Amino acid sequence: MGERFFLSAAPRDGRAVLTGDEARHFARVLRGKVGDAIDVFDGSGRAWPARVVTIGRDEVALEIGTPRDEPEPALAVTIAVALPKGERQKWLVEKLTEVGVNRLVPLITTRGVAEATPAACDRLRRGVIEASKQCGRSRLMQIDSPRSITELLAREPSGTRVVVADPGAAPLSARRGSRALGLVGPEGGLTADELAAVEAAGGERAGLGPHVLRVETAAVVLAVRLEAGA
Repeated sequence: MGERFFLSAAPRDGRAVLTGDEARHFARVLRGKVGDAIDVFDGSGRAWPARVVTIGRDEVALEIGTPRDEPEPALAVTIAVALPKGERQKWLVEKLTEVGVNRLVPLITTRGVAEATPAACDRLRRGVIEASKQCGRSRLMQIDSPRSITELLAREPSGTRVVVADPGAAPLSARRGSRALGLVGPEGGLTADELAAVEAAGGERAGLGPHVLRVETAAVVLAVRLEAGA
């Protein structure tokens, strides 16, 4: 597999086009050439081998080969997290992408320290693309609009396993299913009312080990344990 690039539009009739930052990265940063073999994906779970046909100012035209489909995960995991500050958000997105989380929801909480503005969410989405290119993932993790716990739980389909990280709770129990939602509060923790809302919706509390974890670490650990079913 050659260098990976993200397609903003799916191929048609055996052709595709790199645009914007992807085209500029190929042409100006990597100094790619006509005839180069690369790998492309459109975020839907499908990837293609490709060969460069022409290089323009802001577009790179490609000839596309036989597609490869990334299978759907057996368990669809959503992580809702009160975003940490600064560069820690980039690490959070990178690692959740690598471990296969389907959806990330910025959580609005009483003690939250970082606001999930539209610009911040756009940065998260760009981070998902970069992480997917690096780790070989072809199905993009979805970044949802920010929601409160009550808004989020009201939208979840019935049958979703809901788990909130709680340092004082027992370890996560083994349980298989097709959908899981993990919630991680801010560094100051969720309030009693926020925890009560999770439990009122049928959610469970789960401890993640004997040590105090940062928000982004807790989110990754919870995701991995939900995917493992334990």
